[in-house]
Amino acid sequence: MIKITYFVHGTTLDNENHKSSGWNDAKLSDLGIIQSKDLTKLTADKVFDAVFTSDLSRAIDSARLAWGDTYPQYSDKRLRECNYGDLNGEDSDIVEPMQENSIATPMPNGESYEDIKARVNDFLNSIREDFDGRHIAIVAHKAPQLALDVLLKGMTWDEAFANDWRKKKAWQPGWEYEA
Repeated sequence: MIKITYFVHGTTLDNENHKSSGWNDAKLSDLGIIQSKDLTKLTADKVFDAVFTSDLSRAIDSARLAWGDTYPQYSDKRLRECNYGDLNGEDSDIVEPMQENSIATPMPNGESYEDIKARVNDFLNSIREDFDGRHIAIVAHKAPQLALDVLLKGMTWDEAFANDWRKKKAWQPGWEYEA
């Protein structure tokens, strides 16, 4: 079994401008840089065997700002945010309502949440042997976290969306999973 502590990347310029980045490579804002650096203190009681991030800079930068070279870090495309296709970088008022309707049906020229679940599951299967019995951190995005809720906590997609901490404004310094 792998112990996972999941972190979302720091706030981006797109977040502050109410844009849904998707696969666009949005940069951390000044607030996102501060949030990422604050994780150092907020996770001082944790020790990770490795840190995995999405290959998008907002996740990589958040992990580097939080832990520097304290832990081995690996980026993996399978941990990316949802590919909103034609809607990458569009206004969040357009994109966010479409997410819950894209569980099985892909975003226009993009992905479905079932596609994301498949790639996150593939990621988990690829690290099982090497990280069995270890504790890893993942720094990524909303969609992979919801996929973990479905894959590892037995939630339906409707439950994962309904219980999403973003809706409740209930951020915390890491969410725990076991794979």
